[in-house]
Amino acid sequence: MRVLIIKTSSLGDIIHTYPALTDAVRAIPNIRFDWLVEESFVDLPLLHPAVDEVISLPWRRLRKRLFLLDSWRELACLRRRLQSKHYDLVIDAQGLLKSAIWTRLINAPIHGLASDSAREPLASHFYQITHSVAWGQHAITRVRELFAKALAYPLPNMDETDFHIAPKLRAIPAQQTNYWVFAHATTWESKHWPEAYWQALILFARQQQRQVLLPWSNDEERERAERLARLTQQVEVLPRLDLAAMTRVLAGAECVVGVDTGLTHLAAALHRPVVAIYGATEPGLTGVIGPKAKVLQAKFPCAPCMRERCIELTDQQVIPPCYVKDMSVQRVSEAIQNLLDEASHAN
Repeated sequence: MRVLIIKTSSLGDIIHTYPALTDAVRAIPNIRFDWLVEESFVDLPLLHPAVDEVISLPWRRLRKRLFLLDSWRELACLRRRLQSKHYDLVIDAQGLLKSAIWTRLINAPIHGLASDSAREPLASHFYQITHSVAWGQHAITRVRELFAKALAYPLPNMDETDFHIAPKLRAIPAQQTNYWVFAHATTWESKHWPEAYWQALILFARQQQRQVLLPWSNDEERERAERLARLTQQVEVLPRLDLAAMTRVLAGAECVVGVDTGLTHLAAALHRPVVAIYGATEPGLTGVIGPKAKVLQAKFPCAPCMRERCIELTDQQVIPPCYVKDMSVQRVSEAIQNLLDEASHAN
C-alpha cells in the first residue's frame, strides 16, 4: 500500500506528523509513504524509515516570480511527476488551502479534515473523503487520529508517542556530547526570550564548563548570535546549516534549550534533553513532546495570549511580563540541571 502525505511546512508541523507514520506502519506492515513538502524541508521526511520518496514543492520560491515562464514550466514538471505516481490514497495532514490546492494534481482518493476540524474550513472542499477530529487536542494527537480514520485502523494508545527517528540516526558517528545548543530564534516577537536572559544562561553554561552552539537562519538571528558570542570564548556561532546538518548537531547535544521553534521540537523528537520555554503560545496544543523534554510554561494571567506581539509592553517595559514573572534564568538553569541529573542516573 502506497500513500502520499501532503504536509508542506513548517518544521514543527512536519515533526508532529512522525508519530502518525509510526502508528500506520504498526497497523499496516506493508504500508509505504511518499511526502510532498516545501523544498526547504526536503531533508526532514526521510528521517522516518517509512518514507521512501520526498517530492519537493518549490511554491515559496516560485510564487514570487509567477510572471516568468520558467516558473510555470517547473510547476508543470511537478504536476507530471505527481500524476505519474500510483497512490492508493492521499492524506492532506495540514488542513490548509496552501496544502489542499495541490491535491488537484493527483489521481487518487483524497482524505483530509472535515470543515469542522480544519484550520481553514474551505480546504475540506478539495477532499473526496473527510474526517472529523476534535479540537482541543495536541496537534500530534489530531494527526494520529486523522491517519487512523483515513487508513481504517483502530486508534492507537495516545499515551505513547513514538517519533521513530532517533533509531535511524544511530548510524551517524557519535559526536562529543559536552556542548549545549541554544535555539534562540523564533518567528513571533512575543515568543522571544529576552537577550539578556540568554546572556545569563550562557554564563551558567560557562560555569558548567560547557560549550554553547548558536544556530541561525537569517541575518537578524545571526546578528543576535554574534552579540551573544562576545560574552565568552565558549560560545560558537554555527555557520548557516541545512536541516540535515543541523539535525546531526542536535543529535549530539548534551542539552538543548529553546523557545517555541522548530529546532526545539526536532531536538525533543531526537530524544535529547530539552528545556522548552513557552510564554505566548499554548504547549498543550502545539508544544514540545519527547521522552527527555521539559516544558516550562508561563503562568501569567494573560498567558498564553496567542498573539504575535505582546500587548502589555510599554516604553519602560521591554520584556513580556509573563517572562519576567515566570521564566527567569534561574528557573531555566534549574530545569537544565534536573534533566542532566536524570540522564546521568539513567546511564
